[in-house]
Amino acid sequence: MYPTGVEYPVYCRECWLSDNWDPLDYGQDYDFKKPFLVQFKELLLRVPQISSQVANSVNCEYANQITDCKNCYLITSGKNNEDCAYSYRLHDSKNVLDSFLSLRAENIYESVDVTDSAQIYFSEDCIDSLGARFSYDVRGSQNCFMSSNLRNGSYVFRNERISKEEYLEKIKEVDTGSYSKLKSYLEEFEKLKLSSLHKYSNKKNTVNFTGHSASNSKDCYHCFNIANDENCRYCTLLNNARDCMDINNGCCQMELCYECSTAGVNTSGLLLSSDVWPEVNNLTYCSSCKNGASYLFGCVSMRSSKYCVLNKQYSEAEYRELVSKIRKHMDDMPYVDSRGIIYKYGEFFPTELSLFPYADSAAQDYIPLDKEEIVGLGFIWRDPEDKPVAITVDSEAIPDHIKDVPDSILGEVLECVHRKSCSKEHCAGGFKITDFELRFYRKNNIALPRLCPNCRHYQRFKKINPPKLWHRACACAGRKSQAPNSKSQTYRNTTEHFHGEDPCPNEFETSYAPNRPEIVYCEQCYNAEVV
Repeated sequence: MYPTGVEYPVYCRECWLSDNWDPLDYGQDYDFKKPFLVQFKELLLRVPQISSQVANSVNCEYANQITDCKNCYLITSGKNNEDCAYSYRLHDSKNVLDSFLSLRAENIYESVDVTDSAQIYFSEDCIDSLGARFSYDVRGSQNCFMSSNLRNGSYVFRNERISKEEYLEKIKEVDTGSYSKLKSYLEEFEKLKLSSLHKYSNKKNTVNFTGHSASNSKDCYHCFNIANDENCRYCTLLNNARDCMDINNGCCQMELCYECSTAGVNTSGLLLSSDVWPEVNNLTYCSSCKNGASYLFGCVSMRSSKYCVLNKQYSEAEYRELVSKIRKHMDDMPYVDSRGIIYKYGEFFPTELSLFPYADSAAQDYIPLDKEEIVGLGFIWRDPEDKPVAITVDSEAIPDHIKDVPDSILGEVLECVHRKSCSKEHCAGGFKITDFELRFYRKNNIALPRLCPNCRHYQRFKKINPPKLWHRACACAGRKSQAPNSKSQTYRNTTEHFHGEDPCPNEFETSYAPNRPEIVYCEQCYNAEVV
């Protein structure tokens, strides 16, 4: 996951996990004449980093931040997945391609936020459903095409419930194997979403929750894309955690953690640390510490070690005494970054200590910036490596229909249609089709993609609500919706609401910005229409 030319050494997984080197050999005494973070940076740039974060996985050489996976290619962040590719944040899923947020799902393609479902294609926000195509906000339904706000429905075609026989006849005419037809379906789907109701917060089985996209969670505030959490604050991409705050990307049994990025898998007591998992606890200001490490402060790449500071071993009593002194020292002599920002004890690592340039990090997903913007904000910039791509098939020459694609396509380099126009999406210029991928497309009658995996990822990410809340009023104006802007459509209510013909008085916190075109209803009005 690290580019060439970095200042620090990078070891392959086998070497990093071997006994041929000892992280304690890099240990250094604490110097009370220098800020702690200056000393941490010196250590960070000397200790070997592991090439990728993969644990207990088979045939997953091109994946990162995963555990207990098999036959996965270019997936990031997940546990217990099999035969998945080009996807982000998967758990307990199988045969998932080009998707984001998949939990206990199977046979999923180009979909976002799918839970306990199977055979979901080109869809968003589907739970407990089977056989949905181009569908949005579907619960407990099966066999639906171009449908939205659907509850416990079967054989629904363009939001009309029809007989099984009629549905099977109509679905025969849907041909996603043709790229030209697929584009028209996707355009229709975007219009469908704009004419549908959007609940102010996408949540299921939650109590005392604010944020977006949550299930089976309680007492969680300002959280996004979470599941099975309790008493958490300001977290995103968090699963199976309790009593945590300010966590980005955590999962699989973690508690009492604060200000961490990428952490979890049976952990507790993690503070102000990054890439600390699995089976670790009581770490503070640590990076890439794993496999049973505990009671560490300011350590890098430690494994199964206890009571260390800056990778130097101490007794338990010595450790506790030194850590107490360092915390006070951090307040008395704080770190000041190049922009003049002061970092005392309790602040997360400064951006200039990151091992990743801004554009190579997840920050680029949420807030895409170009070089001038990144440099202007004082973040780290790295010029992309010059890797000429030998295109063998122009995008226009890719067969329109999957049935016309020959086996020889596996040896070709296809041109990405964003090759000459994309500046913020890490466009690879060209891409290949894998054997597993081609079999999936043929089996499910899906046209070959025209974008490289990077560009496909960024297109999906644009569909994700940002981890931010706005205070808004319900858009229900009585008998119909009130359009927030000129791009919005009008929804006509199908039943009488509690507020009669007057505008709904409810207000809420939502991740739908006021200038967005979606029709956003409060829970009462949404339930009256949908549930």
